Amino acid sequence: MKAFRGLASLGLACMLAGGQEAIWEVEEIPFVPTPVEIVGRMLELAEVKTGDIVYDLGSGDGRIVIRAAKKYGARGVGVEMDRELVELSRKKAAEEGVSHLVEFRLEDALKVDVTPATVITLYMLPWFNAKLHPILQQQLKPGARVVAHDYGIEGWTPTRVEKLPEIEKRPGGALHQHTLYLWRIE
Repeated sequence: MKAFRGLASLGLACMLAGGQEAIWEVEEIPFVPTPVEIVGRMLELAEVKTGDIVYDLGSGDGRIVIRAAKKYGARGVGVEMDRELVELSRKKAAEEGVSHLVEFRLEDALKVDVTPATVITLYMLPWFNAKLHPILQQQLKPGARVVAHDYGIEGWTPTRVEKLPEIEKRPGGALHQHTLYLWRIE
């Protein structure tokens, strides 16, 4: 698993750097951390506040739910399939003093019950977002918000699309402008 994740991450990094789409033979998503400034903007766009329950699907190192808890006092659930990343997230939550507000689950994000969520965040590939779409529409309550980083959800018109003004220079010299997508459940 570690070897595949490393190769997949390298493949995604090359894809992002070159601006080309990758062809994945296995339906697995590599861990590519969301930059800290993007995390902050995602939470602002979702208008996270105390009382919200933030689910991060494919939570990686836990940075989104930890930030939501620390900055806004929101509760959070990180869903991740990599055991090492779940353990790292739990350790980071303890270090940041928010373990009482967040939990990290070793679980498939396409099988988790998201009905308690008021906010969903994700930085997943298009095929995953497409599979997630009907789940979100079925399980989320009116007023819930979904924020996706860089990849929209095919067939679902966002409430808002925001291209961030900063241009990131990636390894190899490629330039990347981050895009955030917001949907509000009605």
